[in-house]
Amino acid sequence: MIVTTTSTVDGCRVRRNLGLVRGSTVRTKHIGKDILAWLRHLVGGEVHEYTKMMGQSREQALDRMVEEARALGANGVVATRFQTSKIMAGASEILCYGTAVVLEREDEADTAGAGGS
Repeated sequence: MIVTTTSTVDGCRVRRNLGLVRGSTVRTKHIGKDILAWLRHLVGGEVHEYTKMMGQSREQALDRMVEEARALGANGVVATRFQTSKIMAGASEILCYGTAVVLEREDEADTAGAGGS
């Protein structure tokens, strides 16, 4: 499955547009991670616990979007975007969305079109 933030894929053309696909996850903070984050806040620096949690959340949302695209028969998702929103204090949603497409390699499309020549 090709997933890209661009609307085109080098060497491929979009044969069919299958529409919007999305995947999301909602995560809450963990009290143990909150304590570590608070301590790190005192000295400054990256909050590794939250960085890891948000990275896992993005991957899960991406995986769910890809599953939805595959169920439609897509072999690619173009114009992929991520968005986050606060659901409540301590809980955030990560949303991944894009356009499911059926991609065809340009050299295959050219060969198929010239089949009788």
